[in-house]
Amino acid sequence: MATRAPAAAARKAAAPKGKPGRKAPTQYLFEWEGKDRKGKAFSGELRAQSQAEVNATLRKQGLTVVKLKKRRAARGKKITQKDIAYFTRQLSTMLKAGIPLLQSIDIIARGHANPNFTQLLSEIRFDIESGSSMAQAFRRHPRYFDTLYCNLIDAGEQGGILDALLERLSLYMEKTIALKSQIKSAMIYPIAVLTVAFAVTVILMIFVIPAFKGVFSSFGANLPAPTLVVIAMSDFFVDHWYLIIGAPIIGITMYIRGLKRSEKVQRASDRLLLRLPIFGSLFRKAVIARWTRTLATMFAAGTPLVESMESVAGAAGNWVYYDATKEIEQSVRIGTSLTNAMQATHVFDSMVLQMTQIGEESGALDNMLLKVAEFYEREVDDAVAAISSLIEPLIIVILGVLIGGMVVAMYLPIFKLGQVV
Repeated sequence: MATRAPAAAARKAAAPKGKPGRKAPTQYLFEWEGKDRKGKAFSGELRAQSQAEVNATLRKQGLTVVKLKKRRAARGKKITQKDIAYFTRQLSTMLKAGIPLLQSIDIIARGHANPNFTQLLSEIRFDIESGSSMAQAFRRHPRYFDTLYCNLIDAGEQGGILDALLERLSLYMEKTIALKSQIKSAMIYPIAVLTVAFAVTVILMIFVIPAFKGVFSSFGANLPAPTLVVIAMSDFFVDHWYLIIGAPIIGITMYIRGLKRSEKVQRASDRLLLRLPIFGSLFRKAVIARWTRTLATMFAAGTPLVESMESVAGAAGNWVYYDATKEIEQSVRIGTSLTNAMQATHVFDSMVLQMTQIGEESGALDNMLLKVAEFYEREVDDAVAAISSLIEPLIIVILGVLIGGMVVAMYLPIFKLGQVV
């Protein structure tokens, strides 16, 4: 949630200046039926710009088109980071196999199920055919390809090691996606259970307990203190139900809008996330893992340290580390060592600083940073497992006290009446 702002700032910096170039022609999906020279029937689907292109393509294959129909364009799904990571892995594999770049992109585009992604790859292919470099073609789509991605592609093109850097980039993206997925899985379960608990409590307070209140009023006896407390809470819920239901919805909506539009809200949210009692340590380890893996990937690709910091700042995904990275960039620019610059920000553990210092002194900074990233990724794995085992009994206790307490409070008068009888 609050991790969007630094990445957005990095994408904005990566956006190409000047004219974005011509837009690639839109491709459509055609269903065709045809015959070869011996009269054998064939059928299939083909993406093309027009029916004439389909006819020309099939003629080259020795087929005569008998029936051709343009399929109604399906509404494409949103392009996700998983799509980009999978595309990067596929492209790396094809280039290693010796398939030319444009043909590789075309094969991936034709085989993808999402029309939006197919169109994106078609535009990239069109830009490359028009004379742009691969990095320039990607930079025209900063929404999907950030600074890190484009810089590594540029380094791969210039160094003639595009396939190797694409493989490294795909591994980096897969690790990053897995890390984010772990964080989400640790958060979704308790949030979902607490939301259901809130809904059940509201229903009990507004609809169930008032019915008990009507029954108890006919007893003509003093009610126990717990029962009176629950009834008083129920009366408050009944009188102010619109506030109790509306306030959380409005608050959450305003918070989400603030995260998207206000940098102050984003910064405050990121600081708060790192200070949470149980989850704060988890978020901090995940950010450090992303930070070190990004820097290791950039440094291994031959990108100068100062130039790498822009990508590292955006990839950290947290404003606290974004600001710290900017401070590190300024310090390194004037000659300060990376270790001393990191130490001055007071946001990195001693182990990270020691490993960085060893890497600088030994000339193996990328390997040391990669080891740090792997260590913290394992720490995140262990933390998620520990939190999951801790949260489940804790939630059971909370629900038992909350729901069970209300049930016991409402049955106390019945027990008391039974004893009198």
